[in-house]
This record gives sequence, structure tokens and C-alpha cells, in this order.
Amino acid sequence: MEGVEHRTVNVNGINMHVAEMGEGPLILFMHGFPDLWFSWRHQMKALASLGYRCVAPDLRGYGDTDVPASPTAYTSLHVVGDLVGLLDEVAGDNEKVFVIGHDWGAMIAWYLSLFRPERIRALVNMSVAFTPRNPKRKPLDTLRAVYGNDYYICRFQETGNIEAEFEKIGTERVLKEFLTYRNPGPLYLPEGKAFDRPIDSPLKLPSWLSQEECDYYVTKYEKTGFTGGFNYYRNLDLNWELTAPWTGAKVKVPVKFIVGDLDLTYNSPGAKDYIHKGGLKRDVPLLEDVVVIQGAGHFVHQERPDEITKHIYDFVKKF
Repeated sequence: MEGVEHRTVNVNGINMHVAEMGEGPLILFMHGFPDLWFSWRHQMKALASLGYRCVAPDLRGYGDTDVPASPTAYTSLHVVGDLVGLLDEVAGDNEKVFVIGHDWGAMIAWYLSLFRPERIRALVNMSVAFTPRNPKRKPLDTLRAVYGNDYYICRFQETGNIEAEFEKIGTERVLKEFLTYRNPGPLYLPEGKAFDRPIDSPLKLPSWLSQEECDYYVTKYEKTGFTGGFNYYRNLDLNWELTAPWTGAKVKVPVKFIVGDLDLTYNSPGAKDYIHKGGLKRDVPLLEDVVVIQGAGHFVHQERPDEITKHIYDFVKKF
């Protein structure tokens, strides 16, 4: 991408790769799985041209950022610690920033908003709604009860197991399977039958992802593997334990929430009622807007780049 500057910043004991573009009020972009800073390429270019400074890191475990070896080095506290360190470096102590998150980046943005709301001017989150902590039940127990052991998050839990399966399938094929997934139902990865089709069957890239763009992902994941990304999922229960002090806490920053109507997260049991019938507004009292993008899947910011950029711009320019 022309005009993007890349640098490495030492934060919270790791080396973090950061892509930057533009000048003006700072917007921090946070990607999810299996994404990279690169997933924000369209928004960075457009918002930089509108007078914003766009900063998009590869989160720990991804891309050109360090991949800590310990599975427990990927808790929400670690990742938020990285981002606070990054903000200290790029924004200074007092500057509030706009935050944009998608998928795991959205989950981390919710945590950042809970832990350090004074650093955030406003938040646009996509795909993953805020999930209030249930003090009576661990997340993995809930997921297994609802979906069973073949559900993708449950399959990600055992270190080495899913990595070995994905190695057989091949990095490029795995990335294409995830990035082209548009089924609004849950994603299952049965053992030995992940993605449930022959690995040599044709797989057409969507119109929003070129082979060249896909190759960028492949190059980075062939270097790091998928373990760093999986480790976020492997800390769901540990996050639950560590965030006990925030049980019942509200997200007290201005928020806009965006989701595709075909996103598997939006179609999970209870999600639509929670988002639209007062639950999300109860837990996120400064929620200003909920946008459902019709006909869009999980990777909504890449699938509908211009639409998402406009939603972001219309929201952040009010502040």
C-alpha cells in the first residue's frame, strides 16, 4: 500500500509492528482472526485523506509482531497492556483516541474501554457485541453446552491439535476457507474433516479479496503459523477469571456498533435480542447507534469498505 509507513515499537515487553498513515486526530484500528493490520487498508487510506492519523498494529501473535511462546501470554490484560503502551508511544499520555475494532479486535476494544476509558474518545466496534461477564458460568462451558465439541472455538483449545490439521490442509487453503465463510450458522471443524470438503476442491475468492491481497496474508501466516491467533481463544476462561473485578461494569465510552446480517456472531443464539432489545444499551449506556449491513458477512469492513468508512467517519467527526 502506497503512503503507509511501517515501524516497530517496543511495548509491554514485545516488539509490535505498526502501520501508519495520515495526519490529524488519531484512529487506532484493531484486527481480529485471521486478520492482520492489512484488513484495514481501505479505511486507513480513506480516513487519512479526510484528515485523520490512522494507526493499525499487528496484535501480539500476528504478522510482523512478536509471537510470545507461552499460551497464557495472550490474555485480555496482556493485549490491552500492549495497546496502552502503543498509545503512550504514538499518542502521548493525554491524547484521547478513536478506536475501531473487528472480531477479536472488537473484544479487545471492549476490554480497553472497560479498563482504560479515559484513553478513548469514541469507539466503533464491528461483528462482536459486548459480552457481559456471567459470574456463574465459564465461557467454554457455555460454548460446549450450546454447540458441542466440534464448534471451531472448542476445536481451537487443545494446543497442537488444530495446528497439525491446518498444516495438512495448507496455510493458503485455511485462510481462504475462513475469509470466504458466509454461512450465518455456526462454524464447525470436525476432527479430520475441517471445513468438510476436499482440500483440492475449487474455492473462489470473493470479489472483495484479490489473489494478491490473499497472498499477503499467506506470506505472514506461513511465517508465524496460526498458534498466536488460536491463543486468544485459549484464554477465554482465563480472561473470565482475571476480569472478575469488572463483573457488572458498564462500557462508558460513546459507541457505534456495526454487524453484517449474515455474520455468524449476529446469528448466534440470543445475539439479536441482546443487541436490539435493550441488553447492549444497558451494558453500553453511551451506545449511540447499531447498524446492520444487509447481505454482508463477517468481514464486513473488507466486504463493504466504502460503506463502513462512511459509518466510521460520520460517527467520529461528531467528536
